[in-house]
Amino acid sequence: MTPNDNWVGAWMASPQLTEPGNMPPAPGFADTTLRQIVRLTLAGRKLRVRLSNEFGTAPLTFTGVQVARALGESKVATETSRALTFHGAPSVTVAPGTPILSDALDFPLTALSDLAITLHLRTTTQAITGHPGSRCTSYLQPGVALDAPELLSAVKVDHWYFLSGVEVLADKNAAAIVTLGDSITDGRGSPTNGNGRWPDFLARRLQADKRTKQIAVLNAGIGGNCVIKGGLGPSALARFDRDVLAQPGVRWLVIFEGINDLGGKSAGATELIAAYEQLAIRAQAHGIKVYGATILPCAPSFYYTPELERERQAINQWVRTTRTLDAVLDFDAALRDPKNPTQLSAAAESVDRLHPEKLGYKVLAESIPLGLFRL
Repeated sequence: MTPNDNWVGAWMASPQLTEPGNMPPAPGFADTTLRQIVRLTLAGRKLRVRLSNEFGTAPLTFTGVQVARALGESKVATETSRALTFHGAPSVTVAPGTPILSDALDFPLTALSDLAITLHLRTTTQAITGHPGSRCTSYLQPGVALDAPELLSAVKVDHWYFLSGVEVLADKNAAAIVTLGDSITDGRGSPTNGNGRWPDFLARRLQADKRTKQIAVLNAGIGGNCVIKGGLGPSALARFDRDVLAQPGVRWLVIFEGINDLGGKSAGATELIAAYEQLAIRAQAHGIKVYGATILPCAPSFYYTPELERERQAINQWVRTTRTLDAVLDFDAALRDPKNPTQLSAAAESVDRLHPEKLGYKVLAESIPLGLFRL
């Protein structure tokens, strides 16, 4: 390693405490192999993997961790399978309340490729760190099967556990965008294993343009999340240092969150605008450009009230006019119904009238000017 090495996040999932309804099925984690698939948004020459026991209450031991090129479902290209080490050792015990980063591994990667990360756990705790909204299938199989070409007897579960990031050694100019948000950023309603979240569509657009191929997209969305208080997972204010400032290579931040605060009546426009200002100031102090996204309409969903609509309009007016933000992503304009702007348009393909689905996420990504992300 040299001081000029440019490590950049190529994938992330925001950790949270796994709720009872999202706990792993049998066989659980004791003496179990867990294979998880992630899609990287940036090319690199080496990688490091970040594991998390941040919500655990006891030490967590991984007896082995391997990476390999994924071939679909639980299959991997065995000729690419490599063991990770931690301070030179193949196993690691992670203290409660902490993450851990693997040693660097020579492992050439291409952007938009799928990486399989296979863990073996000796024991676990009831307080499990994970990311329920993976929109991606993971595989659990009893015993040690770290380098198995396929987990033939695996139980499938659509959650991520213990895995919070992949960093790559990238070209010197490479950088990352963090998208801080709730279930709309986390991709609710997008196809499982389809990589159909709006940050996924944005990553594909960036990779298709030679001027932006060195830019990664890091999805820091948590379903049910709030900016200030309440909701699921740590609030945006509480997780900001971990999920934004601590991400390697971040140069831009998109803030697209607040509908859960409004819908849950835990905060109004005045409190949310003050929170957005705090987030922007904290990011800009680290040289990060901050782009605010307008909040989408939600009539006639269960959240909608005339009061919520007034608060939403006040927030969106601030986002469009404030000098605190470096730019605006007008998602509201991209997906509202022109004839009834309190509702999503048909292009959102929304079932619950709150979340875009399927190609609705593509519309959001295509509304973003790529010129905002010039290296």
